Amino acid sequence: MLRSVFLAAARSSRMERLISTAPVTKGIVTRFVAGTGVDDALRVTSTLAGDGLAITLDYLGEDTLTAEQATATKDQYLTLLKELKGAGLTPAAEVSLKLSAMGQKIDDRMAYEHARAICAAAVEAGTTVTLDMEDHTTTDSTLEILAELRKDYPSTGAVLQAYLRRTEGDCRELSAAGSRVRLCKGAYAEPESVAYQSALDVDKAYVRCLNILMSGEGYPMIASHDPRIIAIAEDRARWFDRRPDEFEFQMLYGIRPEEQARLAAAGHTVRVYVPYGDEWYGYLMRRIAERPANLAFFGKALTSKK
Repeated sequence: MLRSVFLAAARSSRMERLISTAPVTKGIVTRFVAGTGVDDALRVTSTLAGDGLAITLDYLGEDTLTAEQATATKDQYLTLLKELKGAGLTPAAEVSLKLSAMGQKIDDRMAYEHARAICAAAVEAGTTVTLDMEDHTTTDSTLEILAELRKDYPSTGAVLQAYLRRTEGDCRELSAAGSRVRLCKGAYAEPESVAYQSALDVDKAYVRCLNILMSGEGYPMIASHDPRIIAIAEDRARWFDRRPDEFEFQMLYGIRPEEQARLAAAGHTVRVYVPYGDEWYGYLMRRIAERPANLAFFGKALTSKK
């Protein structure tokens, strides 16, 4: 129930104004978001890389409504990639992008062209791109754009959400050699007709999808903070004789940093998803909804008198 409340809050402009003006908001945001500008992104990236972690950077923004907004977001990524290269932070750091921020809901071709420009800049910088997945209405479009991008930029990563009923089939389609696939549980409110609703069913679906990816020839990226899922992933890696460089773990910035360090110390690649930018509100609400432990943290921060 609390998860539904926070997902609804992510779409509420009134709640956004309330939280944005709360005195404690800055402390909450900086736990999960690097900051608002490229300098902030570079600072956090440098720190994480120094700790032996890999990074994927997301410039926050989605559901772009104008071509001008989409172009501005594309340009932000081009600047980011140039700065990452100049700072010597690639290939430890790649970028993640949402096609909706590239204008997907305005025009698929626009989103493709912007994403293609970012992929080209990533290659120039010595790194790559992963396409984030959003709500189920954009899945087909995103996978179609991914297929087009991979013709010239085969390292472009995909994201699949285990809670969608279709995802096992998508895992089979995307488990070929060279295919980078981030598997997450999913963080959007979806109808029962397209997505599993109970936590148990989502977990079972995740493991089924994980088995498909681990037994395939691609490069699985296990995006989860769930200790059970992480343990199962370690077991499946041993079962399918995967070397440490043949898969990786991914976690969100600010969540379970001790576990990130533990996995890295054990020889695993651990990539931290680091968001930055002014449009932090919707992202933050979904992250809180996604992980119950964050609900208590958020509530305590909002009610603090300090």
